[in-house]
Amino acid sequence: MISQQEFYEAKLAYEIDAADVAQALAEGDRSLLLIDTRSVAAYDQETIPGAQSRPHRLMTVESTADLPRDVTLVAFCDGIGCNASTKGALKLTKLGFKVKELQGGLDWWKRDGYATTREAACGKEVCDAC
Repeated sequence: MISQQEFYEAKLAYEIDAADVAQALAEGDRSLLLIDTRSVAAYDQETIPGAQSRPHRLMTVESTADLPRDVTLVAFCDGIGCNASTKGALKLTKLGFKVKELQGGLDWWKRDGYATTREAACGKEVCDAC
């Protein structure tokens, strides 16, 4: 059995939150690459700027061959009710990539106030009135 300290150290080694990702991106840190593990249709509707679409169901050696191996891939999906990021992170890890999972996915990313690629008809960031 591992200690509590070892548990939390391991957790931080495999998970990252929106604030840490946003800060890294704002600082021009190129050691992270966002991977949207949802369907292509979901990616096309809305995603995190700069993310690449790699649906977990379609991940293979061939479909991931162009991904860099010298960065940490940050897998994400819709949020805590979705496990596509976990499935994608597992597949990417099995393929030899270094991976972290974005806590809360796209949902918590938006709740924290970070931009997505979706624009409402009124020109504002996703608007309930439009």
